[in-house]
Amino acid sequence: MMVLRNSAVVALMLATSASAFTQSSPSFATRSSTSINGLLQDEGALENALARECCSPVCRILAMIASCGMNSMRTVAADCANRDTTKRTSDASLDYQPGAAKTAFADRYRGLSGKKIKTVADAFSGFTVALGHPINALYKNMMTDIVGQCHLIVVNARFKKDALWSLGIMTTLELLLKNYPEKDISEGIVTALFTSIGLDEAEVRAEAKLLEAWIEGKSKEDVEAALRGEGDSPIAGIAKDAKADEFWMYSRFFGVGLVRLMDTVGVEMSMETAYPVMEDWMGTQLGKPFYTACADSDMYFKIKAKLDMMETLMKEIEIREKKKMATRLEEKADLALKKAERDAEMKKETEAEKAEKETTPEASEAVES
Repeated sequence: MMVLRNSAVVALMLATSASAFTQSSPSFATRSSTSINGLLQDEGALENALARECCSPVCRILAMIASCGMNSMRTVAADCANRDTTKRTSDASLDYQPGAAKTAFADRYRGLSGKKIKTVADAFSGFTVALGHPINALYKNMMTDIVGQCHLIVVNARFKKDALWSLGIMTTLELLLKNYPEKDISEGIVTALFTSIGLDEAEVRAEAKLLEAWIEGKSKEDVEAALRGEGDSPIAGIAKDAKADEFWMYSRFFGVGLVRLMDTVGVEMSMETAYPVMEDWMGTQLGKPFYTACADSDMYFKIKAKLDMMETLMKEIEIREKKKMATRLEEKADLALKKAERDAEMKKETEAEKAEKETTPEASEAVES
């Protein structure tokens, strides 16, 4: 940096020196060494002097080089300062201690600091061991996603299982496994899922049935009142708990449970109709953010449409295979009938020939006598 400053001063001196073509600059020529030293220390004054005094092309070039060099050095210095700031911030982040923050969230969950959490790999391993046999190839990716999602939801400290969540997970599993080829294996898949994520299957099913029993005969307005916390219904209890908890956690299967309620109370099961209802139920009635729930509602209907299409395709394939089997059986029956007819004709011919042979010697003996 000092070399660049010296070069700038030399350019300034050349610009103001006397020659055959230029006049000397009295303003600079009369300056003392103290003034030059001041320019060496003051970058701003040096740049102003260069802009004012350098008139010849050569001096302008030298001044530009010196000025660019100083700007580059300033940039390098700024980068170094940023790196120092980043390093200090990084060093401060290394001093982070779990659960030591002075916030309401940290105060509630401080006791979980350092607790060992089961990994997704552990959940997959537990599911495989509990199931004990392979999954149909068409359902493998689907169940992989479900096991991973359920595990990540359940291990979250903010998660609280309720009847709506139970209804949503059971609705999801019924939808996904409805057309599974082997019904006993599909039931085993459900059991293995709850085993792998550490939930009681019987309890989940009981909660879902309890909510289904309550919603029978209810209207959309009844559900809205319950979501506002009015009454003593299971939905009202869930709504009161959610409103009272500032850290209440929404999960996808809670939204699917609401979609199931919509279906029961007569809301048209389409993406366009369910979206505003979900927005009203989650945002207005329950008082919680509704964007994720609306997105999950859309996803539910998209997946349902794909599964319905797959079900139709599988039924068409099944009908086609049955027709082919019926055709093959008919062909086999025709072949068996034709074979039986041929065998009967062959038997008649054989018996006729045998009878003819028996009658021929008797006729010969009668003629000779």
